[in-house]
Amino acid sequence: MKILNSSIFVSLCVIVAIATLAYGTVHQPTLALFYLVMTAIALIWLAAGLINGEVVFSRHFIQLPLIAGAIYAFIQTIPFGHIADIAGVGGIPRTLSLSPFDTTMAALHMLVLAVFFGLMLATVDRAKRIEKIVNFVLIFGFAYAFFAILQSFLSPTRIYGVLERLSPFGSFVNRHNFAAFIEMTIALPLGMLMSGAVRRDRKLFYITAVVWMGIALLMSGSRGGLVAMLAAVGLIFVLTTSAHGKKKKLILIGVTAVTIAVIVSGAIMIGGETSLSRFAETAEAGDVTTDRLQIWTVTLRVISANLPFGAGIGAFGQAYTPFDTSNGLSRVEQAHNDYLEVLANAGLIGAVIAGAFLYLVFTAIRKNTRVENGFRRGVAVGAAAGVFAVLVHSLFDFVLHTTAVTLMFITLLSLLIASGRQYDDDVRDMDGRPQHRRRRKASVTPLESQGNVRIGRGIDQ
Repeated sequence: MKILNSSIFVSLCVIVAIATLAYGTVHQPTLALFYLVMTAIALIWLAAGLINGEVVFSRHFIQLPLIAGAIYAFIQTIPFGHIADIAGVGGIPRTLSLSPFDTTMAALHMLVLAVFFGLMLATVDRAKRIEKIVNFVLIFGFAYAFFAILQSFLSPTRIYGVLERLSPFGSFVNRHNFAAFIEMTIALPLGMLMSGAVRRDRKLFYITAVVWMGIALLMSGSRGGLVAMLAAVGLIFVLTTSAHGKKKKLILIGVTAVTIAVIVSGAIMIGGETSLSRFAETAEAGDVTTDRLQIWTVTLRVISANLPFGAGIGAFGQAYTPFDTSNGLSRVEQAHNDYLEVLANAGLIGAVIAGAFLYLVFTAIRKNTRVENGFRRGVAVGAAAGVFAVLVHSLFDFVLHTTAVTLMFITLLSLLIASGRQYDDDVRDMDGRPQHRRRRKASVTPLESQGNVRIGRGIDQ
């Protein structure tokens, strides 16, 4: 039924917003609620498939690395023998993971995220829904950035005036997570603007939203977020300038420079600590890494000690402790570099899975940012920039460990993939004029038939 399909699509967007507002969904109660809601939505999806006589799903390979990671995490918890008795304690199962419980929870989390990803890819089955997601990201990102700026003045150390943390911003307990979220919401409209994919009557709103989100990102004080945002802008330039003439390139560069200047000026005039000021303070102190270099050095030892299978996905804290050279006053739970952490947790198998994921992402970027339709091309450029920003940010932080950030990341990935398809309602350009061209419909593959009822069909890649 169309109502069930639409309800699933709307629910997925609402989940992204609520997960963000619920402190990023990093606490156990909110995580449990997230799992329950996703289970209910998956059941509705199955029910809709039974009612319609077919279960719709996406066949795109980009879902496989996440599923493979979850499967490998479960494998790491399988007992094979027992650990030798220690101080009279015996019978402890031997597993690849140093912390089977944490690895099991990580596997469950990845499976739920895979369900979210699959449902998002399957329900974005028409051009109108691409536009709806774009509007959702734009409006929510704009409103959320405005709220975060206000809160930074009214209650700088308390989220909603209630939960106190050392360096919160917006509804996130860590400013780097906020920066990662905003660098995605700002990249989408910025990419569309620079691609010329925004209707004339909407450009002012897009520019206003970009400026406010940029100010919020700077005010968060995240240096990694600033670097990631600059990387996203660089990718947008690479993807868009080749399609313009010399005059348009100069105009594009000028408009971008003015926008950046307005964002920086706005952040300075509003006041407070910004990413720029933190860069200056770091340079004066001569400490660029803020202990990250030490964490990365120890992480390399963790990787070496746990090859080839890794210490267990989610078990980095346990694997790191024996090699920790600090005073031990604080425990390191993440490597502050997701690429190193993948190697430490999942070993060479994790490296292969991560490599396959990156290959699929950059293949989709290369292919889908060249589509004929101007609007979908702009969406692909913006989504690609947001995804790339988080991949760069992951060199310095562990932002994808936060559920809300991961959900927005998956949403942009879904937009990137969906932009490469063609749809029956994909008939207008960015100014609303009809486009007359040959269209290729998404292929449909029945998995099995029972009489006149199709059990399943897959949307093309």
